[in-house]
Amino acid sequence: MRFKSTRDASNTYSFEQALCSGYAPDGGLFVPALLPSLSAEEHLIPWSTLTFPELAFDVLRMFISPSEISDVDLKHICAQSFTPYEFDDDDYIPIKKLNSVYLAELFHGPTFCFKDFGMRPVIYLLSHFASLRNQPTTLLVATTGDTGPAAVHAVGSVGNPLLTIIVHYPENQISEFQRKQLTTVDSKCVKIASFEGGGDDMDWPIKETLMANGNNDDDNNSGVIGEENKKRSYCGINSYNIGRPLVQMVHFIWTYLRVVEQLGITPGDKSCIIDAVLPTGAMGNMTGGYMAKLMGVPIGKLCAGVNINDITYRVIERGEFHKQKIQKTLSDAINIEVPYNFERILYYLTRGNNALVKQWMQTMEQTQQVTLDGKWLERLQTDFCSARITDDEMCSTLRRTFDEWGYVVDPHTAVALAATERLGYQLFKHQSPSSETKNHVVVLATASPCKFQEAVTVALGEKGWEVYIKNGFPSRARDTMDKDEIKPYHYTWREGATVKEVQSEWRLQMLEIVNDSF
Repeated sequence: MRFKSTRDASNTYSFEQALCSGYAPDGGLFVPALLPSLSAEEHLIPWSTLTFPELAFDVLRMFISPSEISDVDLKHICAQSFTPYEFDDDDYIPIKKLNSVYLAELFHGPTFCFKDFGMRPVIYLLSHFASLRNQPTTLLVATTGDTGPAAVHAVGSVGNPLLTIIVHYPENQISEFQRKQLTTVDSKCVKIASFEGGGDDMDWPIKETLMANGNNDDDNNSGVIGEENKKRSYCGINSYNIGRPLVQMVHFIWTYLRVVEQLGITPGDKSCIIDAVLPTGAMGNMTGGYMAKLMGVPIGKLCAGVNINDITYRVIERGEFHKQKIQKTLSDAINIEVPYNFERILYYLTRGNNALVKQWMQTMEQTQQVTLDGKWLERLQTDFCSARITDDEMCSTLRRTFDEWGYVVDPHTAVALAATERLGYQLFKHQSPSSETKNHVVVLATASPCKFQEAVTVALGEKGWEVYIKNGFPSRARDTMDKDEIKPYHYTWREGATVKEVQSEWRLQMLEIVNDSF
C-alpha cells in the first residue's frame, strides 16, 4: 500500500513516510492511494469473532506492507497497544442501550477517552520506526484536552528513549483533570507547555516545523531532519497524521460488529444500516468512520454533534466552511476553529479530485473561508448531517440522561446525545422518532465524565457530582487527582503583536525547549 497527498497524486509514499511526516510535502494530508473493499464473507463475518488486537492487526495489515513491518512485529504492536491491563473492560468498548439508541463507551482506556484507541498504536508504530532507524524523534502535539494525555501516556508505555514528546494546551481551556493528566507526569521524555489563545493557535507553529523537517524523496529517509536540528526528527500526531484515522477505523468496525451482534443481524447485511452520531472537533474520528463506510462497512449517516464553535455544522448545513473565533464552552475538547480532517472528507467527497481540493484549501488558507456550491453540498449531505448544541442544551440532555437512566455522561457525549434527539432519533421515552430516521443508530461516547467535574456539576449540581464520585468515578482516576503538578512552560501573547508574529515566537520557544531538554 502506498500513500499520496490530498492535493497532489503525482507522488506516492510508503506508510513509514506518511506516518512519520504528519503532513504531506505540499501541505496536504496523506490518504491511502486506494481504499480496499470489504465484503461480508471475506472480512466482516470472520472479523466478528476476533479480539480487538486481532481486528486491529487485520485492518492495519491492509494498509501497511509486510516489507515495512512484518506480521510478527505488527501483531506485537497491536497486542501492546491494546493490552488488556490498560483497559478496564474486557469488551474494550461496552455497548449500552438508551431507549432505541445504542451507545458505545470508548473511554475505558488508560486516559479515559477514545483517543487511547487511536493514539496508542500510532505511538507504538512510531517507536518501531525510531528504533529501526536509530533515530531520535520528538512528537509535537497541540491538544484541546484529550489528545495530549493519550499521547503522553502512550509514550510512557512504550518507554523508548529515542521517542520524546512536547504537548501544548490552551491555558484555562481544558479541564482540571485533563491538565493534571499532563502536568503530573514526571519524565525526561515529556515536556508540557501552555499557551495564551485558542485551541488552534499552536497548529501553525507545529505545521511550519514539520514542513521544514520533512523530505520524502527517499523511501529510506522518512522524517528527515531540517536545518534547525540535524540529529532529530519531528513528527506531528494530531489527527492530521494518517495513522490516526486509519487506526480509528478499527473502533468503528468493532462498534458496528457489536451493535449488529446485539441486533441479531449477520455482519455485512446491507438491509441493516447503522447511523453513527459523534461529538465532532477536528473530524479525525469522523474521517475514520467515513473511510470504513467507503470500504464497505454498512454505515449510514455520519452525524456530527458540535457546540457553538460550529464550523462543521455550518459547512454541512449551508456549505459554509468559514473560520470564526473560538468561544469558551463546557465541551472544550471539541472547540475547533478549522477541522483539518475536513480536507480528507473533501478528497473522498470529490472522488479524489486533487486539483479541486488543493484549490479549496489554498483559498481557505488565504481567505479563511470556502463556500461549497449546491452540487458539493448535496453530495456532502448525502453522507453527513449535523446539529449545533448550546451549553444549556447540553446540560439539559446530561440531566435528562441521568434522571431517566441514572447514567452520567461527559459533556461531549451529552452534545452527541442532544444531537441524536435533535436529528430525530428516539432517545428519550416520550419522544417520537422522526420519519426520516429509519436506521438503527449508535452514539459514540468519547470520554468519561470523571474528566469534567465543572461541566457535570453545572448540569447535575454538587449533589449529582457527589453521587457520581461515590458510584461511578474510576478508581484509577483518583490517583491522578492526588498527584502534585509540575509547572509547565508558558507561551505568552505579546501585546501588539500579530497572530503570525506570536506564532513565530512560540515556534522558536518550542524548538528551544526541545533542544534544551531532549
